[in-house]
Amino acid sequence: MTNLLIGAGPRAPSLTELDERARDIFRRIVEGYLETGEPVGSRTLSRGGVHLSPASIRNTMQDLMHLGLLASPHTSAGRAPTHAGLRLFVDGLLEVGDVGVDEKREIEARLMGRRSFDEALEEASAILSGLAGGAGVVVSPSRDAGVKHVEFVKLGADQALAIMVFEDGQVENRLMPLPAGFTPSALQEASNFLGARLAGRTLGEVKAEMRGELERARRELDETAARLVEDGLAAWGGGESGERALIVRGRGNLLADPQAREDLERVRQLFDDLEQKEQLIGLMDGVREGQGVRIFIGAETRLFSLSGSAVIAAPYMSGRQRVLGSIGVIGPARLNYARVIPLVDYTARVLGQMAN
Repeated sequence: MTNLLIGAGPRAPSLTELDERARDIFRRIVEGYLETGEPVGSRTLSRGGVHLSPASIRNTMQDLMHLGLLASPHTSAGRAPTHAGLRLFVDGLLEVGDVGVDEKREIEARLMGRRSFDEALEEASAILSGLAGGAGVVVSPSRDAGVKHVEFVKLGADQALAIMVFEDGQVENRLMPLPAGFTPSALQEASNFLGARLAGRTLGEVKAEMRGELERARRELDETAARLVEDGLAAWGGGESGERALIVRGRGNLLADPQAREDLERVRQLFDDLEQKEQLIGLMDGVREGQGVRIFIGAETRLFSLSGSAVIAAPYMSGRQRVLGSIGVIGPARLNYARVIPLVDYTARVLGQMAN
């Protein structure tokens, strides 16, 4: 069973405040809305198995509106769940299954077939985008262990493998292009330069110091070796800014939602949200506090309060149960939670196995 952790949000009514009739009608409305994206009316419910008159159903729907669980988005008689209603449904009524055998095999094959963990992170984002129908988001691992060894190995005329071994036993490999005109001595010189300065220290401790040292290093190293050093730091550190890598795939899927096509302004707002890289990494890092899938809906996060989007995320961990990073899906609030939650959870677990 997938372990679920809720996002922090305002208190919504509990299921104990609903009688059996209200709970059944509420569940059917939410399930219908998540399936079709359309408000659900009393006649639809009466024809779908609720053995009450449309008038009795409408009275119950009105009570649910007063509790803040349902809303009437249009002038029609249909009702749709509010974000508070979706939260109550996800926490108390949602039945989460498991990932199908074929999908498990697909996830494993696509991730295990990558040549490096970085490529696996990229693929994980694409997998979730394709299978879950939202935007797949992955935050790369933060590295706080000291470096034990660093080395560049030539693979071809224009490519090298950068190998970094950490004191906690983790090994990271990076494929990187070689600068034009490099020599074997420059490759060895770059290995020695980084190895001497990184040994026993974390990347975070070294990167700030290295920015200044790179200028001085150019006087100590030939120009080719200095360029190689810079490329190596960029590959590990996420670029010149030193920020951790953020991988987003499948933004186009967000336009597939029927309501999104009707409300382009909301979609533009969502795209703007996705560009706020620092806030998004902060949100995903919040997942590191727990060991299960976390769900954030609409205003439960400041980042997505305007677009009304939902985030389903989970940490991926090492064999020692140390959280390395996080992975998730961003999409409209009417995401197929029952399907997406186990997909995120399983993909995170496979990433954890690969990290070992």
